[in-house]
Amino acid sequence: MKVILKKHWFTPVLIGSIILGGIAGVVFGEKATVVQPLGDLFRNLLIMMIVPLVFFSVSSAIANMKEMKRFGKIMFYFLIVVAALGLITAIIGFIATQIYSPVDAAAADSMRHLLGAVEQQPVDMTPMERFVSMVTVEDFSELLTKDHVLQLIIFSFLFGTATMLSKEKGRPMALFLKSGSDVFMKFVEIIMYFAPIGLGAYFAATVGTLGPQIVEGYVRTFVLYLAVTAFMFVVMYSLFAYFSGGRRGVSVFWKHIPGTAVTAISTCSSAACIPVNLEATRKMGVPEDIAETIIPLGTNTNKLGSVLGGVFKIVFLFVLFEKDMTSFPAIISIIGVAFLVGVVIGAVPGGDTIGVLLIISVFGFPPEVFNLILIISTIIDIPATLLNSTGNTIATLLVTRFVEGKNWVSNSLTTKA
Repeated sequence: MKVILKKHWFTPVLIGSIILGGIAGVVFGEKATVVQPLGDLFRNLLIMMIVPLVFFSVSSAIANMKEMKRFGKIMFYFLIVVAALGLITAIIGFIATQIYSPVDAAAADSMRHLLGAVEQQPVDMTPMERFVSMVTVEDFSELLTKDHVLQLIIFSFLFGTATMLSKEKGRPMALFLKSGSDVFMKFVEIIMYFAPIGLGAYFAATVGTLGPQIVEGYVRTFVLYLAVTAFMFVVMYSLFAYFSGGRRGVSVFWKHIPGTAVTAISTCSSAACIPVNLEATRKMGVPEDIAETIIPLGTNTNKLGSVLGGVFKIVFLFVLFEKDMTSFPAIISIIGVAFLVGVVIGAVPGGDTIGVLLIISVFGFPPEVFNLILIISTIIDIPATLLNSTGNTIATLLVTRFVEGKNWVSNSLTTKA
């Protein structure tokens, strides 16, 4: 326990600071707004490094791929499984938020009053014109702003691809991108040391201005997220395990998953679950080459808890700004962006921050909502990590089903016998 606390002390401290900030807001009321500049400082520190962080991390990941031949049968099915699991999770999350809204009307009214937000009227565009504006910009300089995160991601992906395809001539650039990525990962770590003060101060000022009803809004979000997490973990993961290996697939999953689940809850770290998950999947009978490929890769790219969190953040803002969620284009955009936030952005250092900015830029929300939504990332961290890590186990079982055949569990048990 001491070792766990020593290595993973930050999340409890961050949650504690938000709680203390909320208490201070209730006690001191509007006087608590005196610490608002500390919250604004934290927000600005994060936002100002987003552009270089996205560019270096995304382009470096692509440029430094060494063996494209490894993207064979295992990788083909892995991509299909990740896409399917992410979309299913996003759809379930969206349905849940329509049954029980993550923020009630009173809290939404209070937040709108705080923001003084007047929603910008969208420019009339055809669907194709809107698509073009979402994925490209007219000038390179426009990529260097927080308002075009999705376009920057696409540019970085293409830049990394061009670097990789340049082979030896592109090697110096690939090394430069890797170094830049490492530097900005450290940059994120340094800024996050200020997070307990920044988010605590922001929450104190927000609660002091709005009163306890804003706390009720976050509690509502957290309770709903816990309920959907329980449904995903118990019901959906059992169904996925059954699809991967029938009744025996369900049996081996629940027999060996507790270690991964406990590690995820106690550490709030998907990376910390990698060795435990490798051992668990091997005990389940997953071939070693599949386990050693999917578990490390899936830790960064198969983040179902983050996908679910993306849905909650988007719907939270849709309710706050009274945007329509009933039309087919709106539903598709919510599910699609949540999938992108969870699966793609989740693999990037500082992914939560980039994900929030992506949501803001794609849907045109005012930047003032940044800290409001970043707080959601903090309060759902533990259940999100649980879904992320154990969902990675599920992905490994499903890939094994496609690669080894439907009788892989029986064959594995026979081999062990």
